[in-house]
Amino acid sequence: MVIDAAQRRVGRERRPAARQFWDSTIGKKIVMAVTGAALLGFVFAHMVGNLKTFFGANDLDAYAHWLRTLGEPVLHYEWFLWIMRAGLVVAVVLHITATVQLVRRDHRARPVRYAHRRPVKATFAVHTMRWGGATLAVFVVWHILDLTVGQVNQDFVAGDPYHNLVADFRVWWVNVIYLVALAMLGLHIDHGFASAARTLGITSVTRERALKVFGRATAILTTAGFAVVPIAVMTGLVR
Repeated sequence: MVIDAAQRRVGRERRPAARQFWDSTIGKKIVMAVTGAALLGFVFAHMVGNLKTFFGANDLDAYAHWLRTLGEPVLHYEWFLWIMRAGLVVAVVLHITATVQLVRRDHRARPVRYAHRRPVKATFAVHTMRWGGATLAVFVVWHILDLTVGQVNQDFVAGDPYHNLVADFRVWWVNVIYLVALAMLGLHIDHGFASAARTLGITSVTRERALKVFGRATAILTTAGFAVVPIAVMTGLVR
């Protein structure tokens, strides 16, 4: 047994540094934090772009066209979008994989629940973190099929993002799907922001409250910024 333990230790030491980092619990948490921050940056920028809807079809369509020509002439048409999409896919896969592996590691470490467990004070966002993340993953697939590919949008017109968005949010059950997903997004950001700050060592005793307030404000602002568009379409403010 001593020899086997020594061999396993030598085997771990011979692994590449990147593999050792990924296999460690703190490494997975750092990956979750960094990819989460990257995804939050994209989501916030996407929310700001969506607000172009209130300036009319010309503004939103011009913004969509700008995204496709960003980086020219160094990059060709839509290259920036595809590079960004590839980066987002990698970030999402790493984020989900690290999360799932950490959950499994936690279950293996404590396969049987404590008989007398002291109640832990936690917010609703903490309790919904895991299944809320799964809900968001399913929603992302729906969102791509809905407004990017157009497979589930009966009135989809290629190259006309304003029309597609307005036509989509005129359907009440589509609004329900989006608003529920946005609620999950807000809760995910609320808890994830504070958790990422702790993992990356940004927080401290003096800054913890300020970071929690900033994270919650970011969650509310992002959720409200997305939700105001379908609500405006649904109420006839945007046509």
